[in-house]
Amino acid sequence: MKKLGILFMHVLILGLLAACGSEDSNSEASSDKKEVTIGATSGPYSDMVSKAIKPVLEDKGYTVKVVEFSDYIQPNLALSKGDLDANLFQHKVYMENFAKEHNIELSEVVVVPTAPMGIYSKKFASLEEIEVGAAIAIPNDPTNAARAFLILEDAGLITLNPDADPLTISEKDVENNVKNLQFKPIEAAQLPRAVDSVDLSAVPGNFALAAKMDLLDALQLEKMPDQYRNRVVIDTKNEDAQFAKDLKESVESAEFEKVIDEQFKGFGKPEWMENQ
Repeated sequence: MKKLGILFMHVLILGLLAACGSEDSNSEASSDKKEVTIGATSGPYSDMVSKAIKPVLEDKGYTVKVVEFSDYIQPNLALSKGDLDANLFQHKVYMENFAKEHNIELSEVVVVPTAPMGIYSKKFASLEEIEVGAAIAIPNDPTNAARAFLILEDAGLITLNPDADPLTISEKDVENNVKNLQFKPIEAAQLPRAVDSVDLSAVPGNFALAAKMDLLDALQLEKMPDQYRNRVVIDTKNEDAQFAKDLKESVESAEFEKVIDEQFKGFGKPEWMENQ
């Protein structure tokens, strides 16, 4: 019995050592990860990953798979489940709200150039031509509506309460409506079509590009704060992973900026890019 006990202890110790060795091996595999899967919404941001990020990562020795999504829910859920290593489609406000609502941890790696919201019209060729009482379609969700009102203020068409929170600005914060604009809230995805039926339409950049609109045709483009620019996002547990550091370096590279300048005209650059 004594010999059997000693034998059992030997087997147990060997098993524990093997398990530790396996954990070390998995840890090393994670830190040396050379295959990354990046999710992005179909259109300009999956194009940005494929054309501007993927080639730089491949030069660093990575194999990159790009997965396209048609909604704003699945990319973060896939990230939290480990089906993706990173994604690109969302701004800071959305990322933080989504993480809180779904009890997951998300962290940004780097902010990227983003298609700005713009004021478009087929009736007026310039801001000066806008007539008194003109109707303007604006997004019906609070976040994008706030952005629309800020653009109108930058264009000199309205003035806003200086004490209003920029993230929650609404029609009630309009103190002076210079042209007596009539605000028509509609679903953001319908705003490109509204250009044909309404005098003016405030169209978010992603929907404008999906509708084959030229960003540079806008009467006024958004001076977008970085909190509204899209970013590369990862699961917080991977913040210190080498692939996350290499992702950041790839976006900060001269090769990345060259592709943006050549193929993503009208995209607003983040502060770090403007200041470098």
